[in-house]
Amino acid sequence: MSDTNPNSTANPAVHAMDKNEFYKLLEARKSIRKFKPESIPREVIERILSAGMQAPSGKNRQNWRFFVVTGKKREEYLTYSQKSWLGVKDILAQKLKPSLYDFTERFFYTLGDAPVIIFAYSHNSSEERYHTSIGSVYMAVENMNLACVVEGLGSCTIGAPLEIKAEVDHFLGLDNHEEFKKGELELLCALVIGIPDHNPPKAPRQTDGRVTWL
Repeated sequence: MSDTNPNSTANPAVHAMDKNEFYKLLEARKSIRKFKPESIPREVIERILSAGMQAPSGKNRQNWRFFVVTGKKREEYLTYSQKSWLGVKDILAQKLKPSLYDFTERFFYTLGDAPVIIFAYSHNSSEERYHTSIGSVYMAVENMNLACVVEGLGSCTIGAPLEIKAEVDHFLGLDNHEEFKKGELELLCALVIGIPDHNPPKAPRQTDGRVTWL
């Protein structure tokens, strides 16, 4: 007979987990756009990347590809970030109040002083459907967002690099990457990481019309 106890699990590690702490972790995650300039130890970044790679993936292809940018290379990227702002500024001008618009513009010009940028790519293949491949990468990115909270760091997932996708590819040196030359690598987003230097409110979660029970 199968065990139908909702509190039972085949994973011993989960038995030791306080589920309230887990849900608090989910609630604590929010987008941070202002950071202290202090560098983040490499071993911490590696733990965050490892957390990302614990995510599920279609056919277990683990098709995520991450490119970590820090130091001088990070400073060089600011020129590209500023250029990506041109692709979104008009839309944001219509959606944001002036003070928040100005704050967002400053973020694009400095990336909030975040010392780490991780660019997330999908390795697409005929072995898996396109949306499954990119969905697998986004699940890994969310694992990384949560790992940042556990590490006492802040993070913000940004899609603006897609405004200048070809230039970002070149900036990261993918022109000579075999998977890229085959047309198999696709930029999906970037994740900026650092020590938070502000504590913005988290937007209320909207539930109306989001769930349908059948």
